[in-house]
Amino acid sequence: MKLHILFPFVDGPWGGCNQFLKALRAELRRRGAYAETPAEADAALFDSYNVAGEVLALKAARPGLPLLHRLDGPISSYRGRDRAVDRLIHHLNHLLADATVFQSRYSREGNLALGMRPPGRWRIIGNAPDPELFHPAPERTPEQAPAPERRIRLVATSWSANPNKGFDVYAHLDRALDFSRFEMLFVGNAPSAFVNIRHLPPQGSVALAGVLRGCDIYVAGSRNDPCSNALLEAMACGLPAVVRRSGGHPELVGGAGEVFDDPAEAVAAIEAVAARLGDYRARLAPPRIEALAGDYLALAGEAARGAAKAPAPWRLALARWRMRLVLGNITAQSLLRRLGRSLRRPGA
Repeated sequence: MKLHILFPFVDGPWGGCNQFLKALRAELRRRGAYAETPAEADAALFDSYNVAGEVLALKAARPGLPLLHRLDGPISSYRGRDRAVDRLIHHLNHLLADATVFQSRYSREGNLALGMRPPGRWRIIGNAPDPELFHPAPERTPEQAPAPERRIRLVATSWSANPNKGFDVYAHLDRALDFSRFEMLFVGNAPSAFVNIRHLPPQGSVALAGVLRGCDIYVAGSRNDPCSNALLEAMACGLPAVVRRSGGHPELVGGAGEVFDDPAEAVAAIEAVAARLGDYRARLAPPRIEALAGDYLALAGEAARGAAKAPAPWRLALARWRMRLVLGNITAQSLLRRLGRSLRRPGA
């Protein structure tokens, strides 16, 4: 079984989906189970609505090729808009997918609640980072405490500056954290400046992994993230986590951290993890990319043993028209929002 991934891969830091699918592709290549082109593939995986036009063209050219569909979101839950995009994703799933991958229970329940038709063949398969890059510091054992002369190091990361990525939590910590006992680092893009939290721009995977290994506790304040790759990268580097009770965070962290509901509760959760850091480290059990790659190949094998969906050409053409309409509207709305922000800037 050889699987091809239909995705617009970007080198360097570019969001969790890009990072996970690069790690999955690397693991499939290590196994000799990756097809570099769709023509060589026994099955293909596509994600959300990414390269939807390419997926529709492939189905028209190779109607017998099984397609796996990895769902995100619901997108409207964390963007706060774009319900039409969720409906488009659900339509593509019903039309094209021979098997569906949800990243978490939260993601499956959220998509079904928005009206997605239950797929016939589906699995929950989470994410995992590349273990060649994201792994614990070899010299640090779970029970090893930070040196008494240094502060406990907290870290948060986000490629996106979307306010739902937890910036209300980080702004509260910037004011309320005891910086004589803690230091905090934010890596990524932020919508505004911090006072006490040190801010680094987005880092490549090698540099980011090094930063994470130098910290003690990860803070995930985002809302409605289905399966945060940023959180999984930190856990893979040996960091217990303090996470918001939202999206797939509680599923991922399990007993290796604490959960909070309100930004005002985040400090107490951090204090609890800091007081028993070794205990929380010992409970870390992040998913492994090797196991997830096996899950994808097994699901692809199941799909290949069945009859692939073969929608009529007019249905593919209609889906292509719908895709252009929805994504064209989203692009226009995004440009209008950017124009509005630029006009509101002082001196504009």
